[in-house]
Amino acid sequence: MELGAIGSAKPSAFSSISPIIVSIPIAAARKARRSGVSRREGLVREPKKDLSRILRTEAAVLGVERKSGSGKHRNLWPRAVLEALDDAIASNCWESALKIFGLLRRQHWYTPKGQTYSRLLMMLGKCRQPDMAASLFQIMLSEGFKPTLDVYTSLVGAYGHSGLLDKAFETLDEMKTISDYKPDVYTYTILISSCCKLHRFDQIPTLLREMSYLGVECSVVTYNTIIDGYGKAGMLEEMENSLSEMLESGSCLPDIFTMNTVIGAYGKSGKIDKMEGWYSEFQHMGIEPDVNTFNILIRSYGLAGMYEKMDAVMKFMEKRFFSPTVVTFNIIIDCFGRMGDIEKMEHFFRSMKYQGLKPNSITYCSLVSGYSKSGFLEKIPLIIRQIENTDVDLDTAFFNSVINAYGQSGDISIMEEMFSLMKEKKCIPDRITFATMIMAYSKRGMVEAVQELEIKVHKMDEKVLGPG
Repeated sequence: MELGAIGSAKPSAFSSISPIIVSIPIAAARKARRSGVSRREGLVREPKKDLSRILRTEAAVLGVERKSGSGKHRNLWPRAVLEALDDAIASNCWESALKIFGLLRRQHWYTPKGQTYSRLLMMLGKCRQPDMAASLFQIMLSEGFKPTLDVYTSLVGAYGHSGLLDKAFETLDEMKTISDYKPDVYTYTILISSCCKLHRFDQIPTLLREMSYLGVECSVVTYNTIIDGYGKAGMLEEMENSLSEMLESGSCLPDIFTMNTVIGAYGKSGKIDKMEGWYSEFQHMGIEPDVNTFNILIRSYGLAGMYEKMDAVMKFMEKRFFSPTVVTFNIIIDCFGRMGDIEKMEHFFRSMKYQGLKPNSITYCSLVSGYSKSGFLEKIPLIIRQIENTDVDLDTAFFNSVINAYGQSGDISIMEEMFSLMKEKKCIPDRITFATMIMAYSKRGMVEAVQELEIKVHKMDEKVLGPG
């Protein structure tokens, strides 16, 4: 799709992806459409299969976990224990995974492998458990296991994901002293990713210079990680510089992730001309857009209030047989809710369900926000009842949007009812919940209620961060 057809697009300097502008043969398109029906039917049935699989998995993990607490089970069926460990790691159930791994190590037929340690360390990093990762690494060393490059890299990631950059850099320095385990591009990319997430952009040039000195070349993933980090932080000049370096390297070509990252960063910043210009540049490079690309364009035009262009993108998607996803509809519903066009918001919500797409928590949050903004609070209970008749879970984010709606309107009693319902549904209030309620109470001059919630927030902070 040429964005110039929608509006003025000033070409920019570089690009990395080419959109699907190639015409699709009619027969193939019709076939794809027909097959899409069966796929949608399959998706409707799939949740039941997924639920059954999840329940079996949880039962297996719990069963093996119970046995891990007993010293009697020293000769278990290998497949059951190994599958339970895989499931626990995949689900990021770190406590269960470590118990099952402890049980495995007591089996006479089992010898831990580097890949297992690596996966466990990666899981502990995702779960923000750096101390457990360090303990596991020490256990591995005490048992005479020689760490592999993957194990060291996973330990770097575990520290980095947990915000312990100093520990991550110490591990990197340790790797450099061991001739067999020099850090590779994957090690550096993980560390760069951690720096981006923690906004420690000052470390990125140092790491890139170190890579160059050691002869470690950046990969496409490395460049994309840096570009994504700068883009999300709104550092658009640095993002463009990194993209230029990527193109000048000659060995790393931009891909669809690069394209979506760059146009998404400019769209989020409201720089629509730059977004359109880069989209054209990526087209000239032959990079084909995917549905995520069009979702980014729709969101960007919606945030900028350019609803005609947003509509043009949707029509182009339909013309080229790009099926809108749940994310597409969520973006559109949110945009029309923000602008107060309830009629169109509800129209696209109905279209979403008509096309066989299942609304999720984000969909319902957008509906609540839209109704709240336009003063249609009487429709919010209908949304709650509708959700209760589906298998969509009422989560913390949804209740936050409902509490905010009633809090802003001054309906304190209903707000408190929603807070009680939130706890009844086993949804844990977070800082946003309490901040919203504190603001509502403050506007009404309810000092005691404010103080009570502030105490709860303080206790919550102590639980997470420890006493100050």
